[in-house]
Amino acid sequence: MTNLYTSRRNTLKALGASIGVALLPGEVGAMPAAKPAPKPNFIYCLNLSTIKGHKLGFVKELEVASKAGFRSVEIWMDSLQAFLDGGGKLAEARRLLDGLGLKVENAIGFAQWIVDDDAARRKGVEQLKREMEMLSEIGCRRTAAPPSGATQNPGLDLKRAAERYRAILELGEQTGVTPQLEMWGFSQNLSRLSEVLYVAVESGHPSARLLLDVYHLYRGGSGLDSLPLVGKAAIEVFHVNDYPANTPSATITDADRVFTGDGVAPLQRILQTIQNPERPVVLSLEVFNKGYYAQDALTVAQNGLAKMKSATRNL
Repeated sequence: MTNLYTSRRNTLKALGASIGVALLPGEVGAMPAAKPAPKPNFIYCLNLSTIKGHKLGFVKELEVASKAGFRSVEIWMDSLQAFLDGGGKLAEARRLLDGLGLKVENAIGFAQWIVDDDAARRKGVEQLKREMEMLSEIGCRRTAAPPSGATQNPGLDLKRAAERYRAILELGEQTGVTPQLEMWGFSQNLSRLSEVLYVAVESGHPSARLLLDVYHLYRGGSGLDSLPLVGKAAIEVFHVNDYPANTPSATITDADRVFTGDGVAPLQRILQTIQNPERPVVLSLEVFNKGYYAQDALTVAQNGLAKMKSATRNL
């Protein structure tokens, strides 16, 4: 009983002291609650295509990205595979990423998962599954799913494409890596927003996502009035770049892409449409500019990041 009484007495004394402090005139309102930091609208990411032409290799590409100030990257599967073929290990790649403070937001690969040829498609799906397993080991949770192998001949059955997309989304459930359906503006199939949106919706899978691009929207002739129809949930990663004036959409090429703000693309309108108040969208800088490849890689990455921040400053 003595112990119980003592415990109660000490508790009451502690409560009394805290209440007394709270009621001291000088203390009331002295420490206002800190406002939570506003959520960022965007995550700045470097698609390593931007320095791919420097032929640095997987490790140095990551080092340049980190030194330039990026905390997120979009890697290419061929670069990762070359690292592994040279004796590197996935665990080593994960340690490298962690040490550099980098997160792999997405990966670019070209498995032919969508083609009509059954044997080629099976091979493509197997390739994609292997790549997903590799990506999972380095902490990447997304991969691009472009219409590789179906770019030359028009007439791909979009309903079948949706079934094939659902199949690789189910692989994503197994591996923890979600394929993002990528639109290619130059392709004979899945070149327009209406096509990829149909395939994503028709797949009937809750993890369906679209990977869109400033350049590819222009190249494929998709009107921006339709972009809001995609919906906020469907866009997690968005490729940003710009294109010069007086370059027709029918003849523009990948190599014509420039940094954000250095061309005439309606960037503000696009970014205002895709920004999501629920979570930041990953903006991944993807260019293939030979002029940039002739410059110092670190300078290119630093300039790219600065121009991305400038393009989003008022959003």
